[in-house]
Amino acid sequence: MKTKIIIGLSGGVDSAVAALLLLEQGYQVEALFMKNWEEDDAGEYCAAAVDLADAQAVAKQLDIPLHTINFSTEYWDHVFQYFLAEYKAGRTPNPDILCNTEIKFKAFLDKALSLGADKMATGHYAEINQQGKSFQLCQAAEQNKDQTYFLHQLNQYQLAHSLFPLGKIKNKQEVRDIALKAGFSNAKKKDSTGICFIGERKFKDFLAQYLPANPGKIVTLEGQEIAQHQGLMYYTIGQRQGLGIGGVANALEEPWFVVKKDLKQNQLIVTQGHHHPALLSDYLTTLKMHWINQVMPDLNKTYVARCRHRQALQKCQLKQLENQQWQVIFEQPQRAIAAGQSVVIYDKQVCLGGGIIDHAFKTTH
Repeated sequence: MKTKIIIGLSGGVDSAVAALLLLEQGYQVEALFMKNWEEDDAGEYCAAAVDLADAQAVAKQLDIPLHTINFSTEYWDHVFQYFLAEYKAGRTPNPDILCNTEIKFKAFLDKALSLGADKMATGHYAEINQQGKSFQLCQAAEQNKDQTYFLHQLNQYQLAHSLFPLGKIKNKQEVRDIALKAGFSNAKKKDSTGICFIGERKFKDFLAQYLPANPGKIVTLEGQEIAQHQGLMYYTIGQRQGLGIGGVANALEEPWFVVKKDLKQNQLIVTQGHHHPALLSDYLTTLKMHWINQVMPDLNKTYVARCRHRQALQKCQLKQLENQQWQVIFEQPQRAIAAGQSVVIYDKQVCLGGGIIDHAFKTTH
């Protein structure tokens, strides 16, 4: 009997081409469309209906069954409430990572297996290599599209039951060329961006629906008040745009950047200069670390890491602290490290895992 794969068909071109590649590889393929958000299912943000129509068109063309399921409750309970709590705490969360661990590779995987699948598949750009009984998460051939940053919290069970058909694709144009050749109606559909499963929207207006704004002072590192912020949750470390800072007496004609959020004083602290020392950190600490292969890294070895998606990989060393905390020490100072984001560790092409950033520090000399 053929191996049965259920692919997450989102309505986008990546998952459509992934489904086609699986069929060409000889798998028995079925598709599953997830709906995960229905708080404002009307007007300009009702993208789910369009995505479902696109998924249905692809499934019909490929002649594969399409199942549908609603994970809105799971998304609200396990992803969105965490997202709100982190912003309320003055941090900058990455919901896409939790989306993968709690929804796509947990709720979705459970559903796929209950439908008789041997494995699930998605249109992520990543690779899975099996070494004996262990599974490695590896970077995709297309470095610019690699999504291992968002997948670094996956475990052995999830990797053992997953496939990433796009892992060896050389570039995004190749995906679109395959889609055009196949005659997919969504071949030229733009990539989805914005909050995982919620999509593109005016972020400030969206967040204000769920968290009360608390305006306060914007001050310089020296304590000079120069403007008003609209609520600390709307800003992140290193941000330049949208600060609303006009001409400041005795200040240079340079852009301003967010360097810190003081929750106790409700102050947004800013400075001028893209590479101001206050924006640079030599090391960071994490709340805890997840190691994909459940193997502790070599603390005497130099690894590479990134603190945000698409950041160039940076040389670093690791140090284990108390209470499951870890320290990531960089060879070169890193700019605008934001608490709440994730640091992800690599050994060459292999993603070892990562953790949520707690604090960033500058070494005092």
